[in-house]
Amino acid sequence: MDEPLHPSTLSEILDRTAQIYRSRFLVFFGIAALPTALLLAFVGIVALLALRVGPLNSPSSVFAGVVVALLVGGVFLLALPTLLAVTALAMAAMSHAAGRAFLGQPIGIRDSYRAVWPRGWRAIGLYVFEIVVIWIVPFSAWFVMVMFSTVLAALGAGSAGAGALLVLAIILAVAGLVTYGFWMAIRVSLAFPATVVEQVSAWDALRRSASLTRGTKGRILVLLLLGMVLNFILSMAIVVPLSILVELMPGANTPQHLQTTGMLLMLAVYGAGFAVRALTRPITGIALILFYYDQRIRQEAFDIELMMLKAGLVVPPLTQPQTQPWPAPAFSAQENPPPATARILPTAELVEPVATDPAPAGDPPAF
Repeated sequence: MDEPLHPSTLSEILDRTAQIYRSRFLVFFGIAALPTALLLAFVGIVALLALRVGPLNSPSSVFAGVVVALLVGGVFLLALPTLLAVTALAMAAMSHAAGRAFLGQPIGIRDSYRAVWPRGWRAIGLYVFEIVVIWIVPFSAWFVMVMFSTVLAALGAGSAGAGALLVLAIILAVAGLVTYGFWMAIRVSLAFPATVVEQVSAWDALRRSASLTRGTKGRILVLLLLGMVLNFILSMAIVVPLSILVELMPGANTPQHLQTTGMLLMLAVYGAGFAVRALTRPITGIALILFYYDQRIRQEAFDIELMMLKAGLVVPPLTQPQTQPWPAPAFSAQENPPPATARILPTAELVEPVATDPAPAGDPPAF
């Protein structure tokens, strides 16, 4: 990046996001496509198993249905942890690639995954925590609320006023849960950039995200909403023509091909959704990196720090020995270079310091 760093507006961040994504489209799309392709592969396996069973109109087909259900359960048990791990690594690799692209350094798909591989457990733990606080906690509260409301409705079935109050309470509770979900999503949105750039633990990254998002929660909310709208528009633009095409296929609505047609339609819808997700996920990943650096410029004068580091006025922090990666490195037989762990200049590994000439030696002593 040649232009000087400065606090950016939301429009400038979005414009810079489009520039970075357009200039390195294949790299970012390749990083995002790995978990998306894996998820599509698992869905395809489940769909093929379901097509294999057919209608349950005989004892043999019922037995085959039970076997397929067990196989689907096994696929799910294998797919869930695999998808969690691969998605977490992809998010970390996306942050690494976006950070290097922001600083004007070369990036690659393999290099990005290799850079975050030694700290894979950190990324997985952070991703699981985000899922728990953003999705599982509100959904669990919603489920308990629905069960409690059902019991109250059954007890007060004869009271119209109690029913109206119950509906109002449900609406307010749902609005509160949605607000909580968005608030937590914004609060932890900069955790992945922090843990990748600063090489800190998942818990410290969450604390850094909560600190850096102060004063910019509204802008991040707009970014998340724009991402959701863009994802919906692109999904509809692909799903609707595919649905019409499948319905217009000869013999698609006949009883013999009804199940196959439904399965093909489901695969088309899921495939389109996965493709759109792979296209739109880099937009959010790049924009969050830009928000991360923008907040550091606003709160910590990171622009001055970076200029001093590039000019050689600040010595890069010393590194500490690297601990053993979570599994053995899968992308290279050589060990990765030890990460920078100093707190003052956490971005030292993304910045290439300017080499300075050694001081000239003094005159030899006279005898």
